[in-house]
Amino acid sequence: MLRGRKELPYGEPGLRLTLGEDGIAVLTLDRPERRNALTLAMWAALPGLLRRLGEEPTVRVLLVTGADGTFSAGADIAELREVYRDAASADSYHAVNVAAEEALAAFPYPTVAVVRGACVGGGCQLAVACDLRFAAPDARLGITPAKLGIVYPAVPTMRLARLVGPARAKYLLFSGELVPADRALAFGLVEEVAEDVEQRALEFAGVLATRSAQTQGAVKAVIAAADAQAAADAQAAADPGAAAGPRAVAAAWERASRTSPDVVEGLAAFLERRPPRFH
Repeated sequence: MLRGRKELPYGEPGLRLTLGEDGIAVLTLDRPERRNALTLAMWAALPGLLRRLGEEPTVRVLLVTGADGTFSAGADIAELREVYRDAASADSYHAVNVAAEEALAAFPYPTVAVVRGACVGGGCQLAVACDLRFAAPDARLGITPAKLGIVYPAVPTMRLARLVGPARAKYLLFSGELVPADRALAFGLVEEVAEDVEQRALEFAGVLATRSAQTQGAVKAVIAAADAQAAADAQAAADPGAAAGPRAVAAAWERASRTSPDVVEGLAAFLERRPPRFH
């Protein structure tokens, strides 16, 4: 996918950005020695990088992928273990994480996640924030906070539920299990499965690049507004007299989780390569 594309100078360590004369940009999660696990610095860099890319006069489509046959193993767990030693740092981390997700969702042009291999946790969060997802047959997708004792933030929880429906979102988030590409397709978690997923994504991106950017922008804006209205309606229905909607509820759970033994045990178990012993 990178052949013939010029590397842009405002990439960051772990985030490689290229743009071709065809208007197709490629954002590569490029930390293959750690299976493209995302660091706090990578999350923090994404909004500014995406803002600058959106201002490029020739960009029309963004493909998001991972280096060396893996989309992303998710957040860097070793770093998370340090983050969760302090409630304030955990709060700050999740704010940066959600800001990155929302920046990708708000990118002004169509975005397509091109998924090969593992697409886990924060990696799957980014894939879900894209407009569309194309997967190779070897792709495995899942969101794993239940394995770590972490409360998944409201924004990605609601985005996942809107994409696949509440029951399937619960299936994924309750279990933390990874689903293969064919099941992800049945769930609506991906739109297409293709053997040569990179070539198929480039072909489709080429089609998108020939279509009206005004039409595409309007579609993104209308659907985003509808999602925001649905979230507001759900909040009002939950408790008309108080802000006890999804974000407020999730925030209360997140605050409680900062000092929960589940997080300490979940992260330790992952790093020690053993099953967690939650109580």
